[in-house]
Amino acid sequence: MKSFRDRRDPRRNMGTVPILHRLEQGLSFAPRPRPADASVLLALTDEADPKILLTRRSTRLKSHAGEVSFPGGKRDASDTSNIVVALREAQEETGLDPFSVRLLGELPSQRARSGIRVKPIVGIIPPAPILIAQPDEIDRLFFVRLSELMYRRPEPYSVTFNGRELQVPSFQVENEVVWGLTGRILVAMFERGLGHRIDWPLLMRQRRFGF
Repeated sequence: MKSFRDRRDPRRNMGTVPILHRLEQGLSFAPRPRPADASVLLALTDEADPKILLTRRSTRLKSHAGEVSFPGGKRDASDTSNIVVALREAQEETGLDPFSVRLLGELPSQRARSGIRVKPIVGIIPPAPILIAQPDEIDRLFFVRLSELMYRRPEPYSVTFNGRELQVPSFQVENEVVWGLTGRILVAMFERGLGHRIDWPLLMRQRRFGF
């Protein structure tokens, strides 16, 4: 019979296989990938309890200003693949050395609010990389442990869209709010790469969470 702790804490039932090893087994690259409009890099630190690199976009940007995102951006005419886009943009925004990234695989493309198609690329980076935020694009660089996100219950977050206030799911960590495209990509990685499903509805109702 399972204890109360076993039922409430799913981490005790996830097995002993390291997270990065499970991701390496669960992810891959398509043999003939379709070029996306943009790519982002999910950079995971090479540790037993890995962290993921996140950025807060500059409040001066025209789109997604002040939002939490992964390093990444739009395809340039000279970019030869989705991987090249993700690594180039990560280097431009954070100073991450592209040769320090060990690629694991890709996730299904996601549509941003603007309508562009974004391809997530997953890779492993050193535990303590030297990073410098590009001040014109990034206000903050920070890391969050994957285990903290995986077992955190999504919380409602109020956004205004087309003049309407909506309650959307979010992770609230490090005094930041992870929602929208970034949240959906994280949830997709947990499900596809780790077999860990998180309920992430399009909209949430406050009363459902007792607010």
